[in-house]
Amino acid sequence: MANPGDFAYTVKQQADIVRIIGDYIKLKKAGAQNYSGLCPFHGEKTPSFSVHATRQFYHCFGCGVSGDVFSFVQKVENITFPESVRLVAQKLGIPLPKATYSSPGEAKEAKLRAQLLDVQERAAAFFQECLKRPEGARAREYLTGRGLNEDTIVRFRIGYAPDSGFLLRDRLAGDFSEEVLRESGLFSWKQEDSRQQSAVSSQQSEAGNRKSEGAMYSKFRNRVMFPIANEVGKIIAFTGRTLATDEKAGPKYLNSPETGIYSKGRVLFNLDHAKEAIRKLDYAILVEGQMDCISVYAAGFHNVIASSGTAFTALQAKLLGRFTKNVIVNFDPDTAGAKATERTLSLLVEEEFNIRVLTLEQGFDPDLYIRRKGKDAYGEALRGSQKYFDYLIDRARAHFPVRSAEGKVKAVNYLLPHIQRVPSRIVRDELGQEIAQKLGIDSAVLRQELRHVAAERSAAAVKAPVEVQATDAERILIRALASARQMQPGAEHFSARDGAEEEFDPARQAQYAFQREGLHRGMATESLVEALLNATAGVADVMDVPQIESDRRLLASILLKEEEELTPELLERAVRALRKIHFKRDMARVLRELQSEKGQDSVQRNKLLRELERIKRALMDPGLAAEGDDAA
Repeated sequence: MANPGDFAYTVKQQADIVRIIGDYIKLKKAGAQNYSGLCPFHGEKTPSFSVHATRQFYHCFGCGVSGDVFSFVQKVENITFPESVRLVAQKLGIPLPKATYSSPGEAKEAKLRAQLLDVQERAAAFFQECLKRPEGARAREYLTGRGLNEDTIVRFRIGYAPDSGFLLRDRLAGDFSEEVLRESGLFSWKQEDSRQQSAVSSQQSEAGNRKSEGAMYSKFRNRVMFPIANEVGKIIAFTGRTLATDEKAGPKYLNSPETGIYSKGRVLFNLDHAKEAIRKLDYAILVEGQMDCISVYAAGFHNVIASSGTAFTALQAKLLGRFTKNVIVNFDPDTAGAKATERTLSLLVEEEFNIRVLTLEQGFDPDLYIRRKGKDAYGEALRGSQKYFDYLIDRARAHFPVRSAEGKVKAVNYLLPHIQRVPSRIVRDELGQEIAQKLGIDSAVLRQELRHVAAERSAAAVKAPVEVQATDAERILIRALASARQMQPGAEHFSARDGAEEEFDPARQAQYAFQREGLHRGMATESLVEALLNATAGVADVMDVPQIESDRRLLASILLKEEEELTPELLERAVRALRKIHFKRDMARVLRELQSEKGQDSVQRNKLLRELERIKRALMDPGLAAEGDDAA
């Protein structure tokens, strides 16, 4: 929480939540103070995510998440609160103070993350330096042969890891502990035999510990090095392409292992360079390899990204969805590439992307295609990319001859799992008609199969949390309470009709109604109203007041629907409406008690009858028996 006087509060006061969130998702104006967009925290087609520009908070009516600018960045970036404060400050250009942490463990983790980032940066500089040295000649020849010029090599910070196990280690050992170097993913080390370790003396063990650094050696050797950056441009890992051809060369491409700052399934290669072009053009080109990505980018298609050393993942689909919902997938056309394309397409379908597939000629990947045929030819190929299901139907027809009944059955069975992943029932039905026509199948039969798979869809829809059912009157008075510039509990509040105020104050009027008449007692919003009435003095952000998650969601939903101006007449009608609810509840209670007293001529029964008469008179009063008019 950001409290007045601390750094987080200063940053929050200067942050424009619409601009900050707008860096992650597309927002459109949806009212005087509201903006809406697709929620980044759950899959949806119709926007249910709202941002309030004045009150500086967000709320999703679909999945129920809400919060301020820090909680949004913390959740979407998967970082701690202090890290989110620092990231927002950096976006705003606010100088950072010395970091403070809530626990020693959090401080240690943050320190390690910072050191790991520093190690990767220093390693990248080392590899770049080695590329320029005489021993980097072969690496330079390789890059030139792949059509990369000096500007592209510098832009992507491509380097060379020398054929030595110790040069990088020796460069870094003076500035980083062995623990940090081991955690960096840049080194390997030999493990001593456990039986030998148990046999050595204490003195020998200490000597072995001093030599442990010597047993550590570079993971990447004699390789062209491609840095992997996160979306803000910080280097977090590497891919190394071997230059050796012997049996000991290892894999052709070697990737950094996962570390405290790198999770390969969460990263999209080149997103840091491509994100602005993706937003501007409103589509992304997704390729399979880093070299393909670099070549396409160098050819002028700056909205290109690649999966990073792994098959495309659901988390990467969600990450891409923050920038666009339109994508052209261009993977290798061989058998393995086609299967990878289908896996990727299925994930993108479930995230409701608009997908096109670019299939290049046999034997061409994007890099080779551009080098052989030129960037204009690649641009033309992009414009001719197929719609997602047209691509799949063509594959079905190629694999299963649809002239025979057996072929048609196999083709349909191939396509049905893909149709099943489409969230929209309407779209599934349209696809069924199209498939039936192209495969020459009775559409009624296919529709029956579609209904069957639709009923078995495995993708569960996100259900919104059950929201407290508040009456319109409660919502109006809660809005009024929340309009106070600052929460001030314990102060005396007076109604405008007492002559104590010269100017109408909605918050004070609502406080008066709730505190003097207790109109919130027994209502669904009682805990939220109590929280607002008893808020700690000095709380500047009303969204920080509720302690219960359901109350926070309710308050967010109320404040995001501020459609009517808070006038004295509106508040008076809301107060009368709540009084009416209480009178009706009292009448129901009295009637139940009278029923239990039936047949008994008692003092209690007469008292209940008098109370019932009073309630009836009150309900007939246009003012609904305002305070003071409660005589029997």
